[in-house]
Amino acid sequence: MEYLVVLEKGKSSYGAYVPDLPGCVAVGETRREVLKLIREGIELHIEALRDAGEAVPAPTSRSQVVKVRAA
Repeated sequence: MEYLVVLEKGKSSYGAYVPDLPGCVAVGETRREVLKLIREGIELHIEALRDAGEAVPAPTSRSQVVKVRAA
């Protein structure tokens, strides 16, 4: 499966979350670290859902870059 991961750069770290898996988040000092952590988080999140007998949400989120004129 391929899930959309949203990355955000903060002042001193990076954050990541998965819109299709509420509560699946990660924080790391670098972009590379946060991607590694969110990948592990997705796997653990899915495993926990299955262990609880819950359905694993299908990936449905997509992204699109939109250009706008800056004022």
